[in-house]
Amino acid sequence: MNTPTPTRRDFILQGLTAAGGALMGSRAFSEASAATAAAAPKLPASETLVTTLYKSLDEAQRKELCFPYEHKLRGKVDNNWHITPKRIDQVLGKDQQAMVREAFDKLHSDEYKAKVWEQFDADNKGDGGFGSASIALFGEPGTGKFQFVLTGRHCTRRADGDSLAGTAFGGPIFYGHAAKSFNEEADHAGNVYWYQAKRANEVFAALDGKQREVALVDHLRGEQGNNTVKLSGKTSGLDGIPVGSLSADQKDLVRKVLADLLLPFRKEDAAESMKLIEKNGFDTLHMAFSKNHDIGNDGVWDVWQIEGPAMIWYFRGAPHVHCWAHIKDSA
Repeated sequence: MNTPTPTRRDFILQGLTAAGGALMGSRAFSEASAATAAAAPKLPASETLVTTLYKSLDEAQRKELCFPYEHKLRGKVDNNWHITPKRIDQVLGKDQQAMVREAFDKLHSDEYKAKVWEQFDADNKGDGGFGSASIALFGEPGTGKFQFVLTGRHCTRRADGDSLAGTAFGGPIFYGHAAKSFNEEADHAGNVYWYQAKRANEVFAALDGKQREVALVDHLRGEQGNNTVKLSGKTSGLDGIPVGSLSADQKDLVRKVLADLLLPFRKEDAAESMKLIEKNGFDTLHMAFSKNHDIGNDGVWDVWQIEGPAMIWYFRGAPHVHCWAHIKDSA
């Protein structure tokens, strides 16, 4: 027997009640709902919304979108792909699509989410916009093993409420942007993530001559799906300059750059990322810049990475921005 699909109003009220917070237009949130939320365990908003979505699915939808928690697809990451064959506008009702949109929105910081939407809408416009994204749900809510994954062009994002212990973002993520064209100019005009490369290059500018020689490498890892974010477990011998060899001022700058890389994401994911990085030893990080990737020969390195024993943040800025991130407590 198919489960009746709640109305959009039901969706939003359920999400509000379970999260104990307000989505947009929360005047309908009653005192009774607030009391219920206060008594319930608090989950991040995205996870709460996804739980409500899961409960709304009928049997046919679950067949398309739901998988066992340990399914191999859960850990996959790529730059342009669909985790399930059917797009969300082919398998979900409009109210359910609205829940997915809200869940994705709340994976990002209030300060930067408008830029995230600018990128997603532009890069996926040719395929039909947000409705062309695909999702998968792994495990079951309330069991401690539950994850939501959303994919599309220049997008792999996750919400799991820390189901996967010791792993930031619930696993490897991908973000990117081709702003004006596939082959961007040296200034990457309009690219919402290019600021990250500019910040990383401030670290390079702060290095002395000998340090720059160590930081510059002929080639970095390149893009190979999940192999791009494979963690080495090594504390030394990685590409580039060890952060432990930097001065106090230079180390402080690297920390600030890491914080800026995390700026687009919700606070709990950013905080967990920094906690895991520090746990593995901030001084074990290495920072590398590819000497063979300088669009326009303007002295700004377009391809670079920060790597530690259990983290990688690989930024490929040529011909446009692709960024791969994976952070764990151990490799």
